[in-house]
Amino acid sequence: MKKKNITIFFKRLLKINPKPTTELNYTNNFTLLLAVVLSAQMTDTGVNKVTKKIFSIADTPEKIVKLGEVKIKKLIKTVNFFNTKAKNIIKLSAILIKNFNSEVPKTREELQTLPGVGRKTANVILSVAFKKTTIAVDTHIFRVSNRTQISIGKKPIDVELGLEKIVPKEYKNHAHHLLILHGRYVCKARNPECYKCVVNDLCLFKNKNFKIKKNATI
Repeated sequence: MKKKNITIFFKRLLKINPKPTTELNYTNNFTLLLAVVLSAQMTDTGVNKVTKKIFSIADTPEKIVKLGEVKIKKLIKTVNFFNTKAKNIIKLSAILIKNFNSEVPKTREELQTLPGVGRKTANVILSVAFKKTTIAVDTHIFRVSNRTQISIGKKPIDVELGLEKIVPKEYKNHAHHLLILHGRYVCKARNPECYKCVVNDLCLFKNKNFKIKKNATI
């Protein structure tokens, strides 16, 4: 996609969604971290149902450690890979207490020392909690970037580095969530709703779908 079109691309997305943000519920940086860790291979809606129970009784590393792994497993049993995630939550909480004075660290390198926290999760925390201009490439961003050809890559890291180079400075704070939300609600995996896409004329996707579903409204 041409540079001038990329600017128009983000301008249009921001116009229809001027305050894009995460759809995960959280109360502080620590609960955000837990929510993002739990969100791997899960929908935000599914995670929010679980975290509503957890955060009402434990919203600090100390409280999570006190709950214990068995209790955590019971609370998150509807989440995919709940056994592994419960172990990671307990371990990362203990590490935060020991190494970071119970505070969520502010660098990608430090975040990635925590169990269950990879580059994508770290980037989400940096973006949402600390307002850094990072772009966490999940399945939605990977799909949208490759389809529209704003950033092409076979791996998430390739797409991430490409986006960092081409996203205009004035849109970098919002690019992460603009792309995620566009992929979640418009540029869907199986049935992209190109008929209501505000950037369909800029998009270079060859298999655009302009068929309106029954009962759908524009």
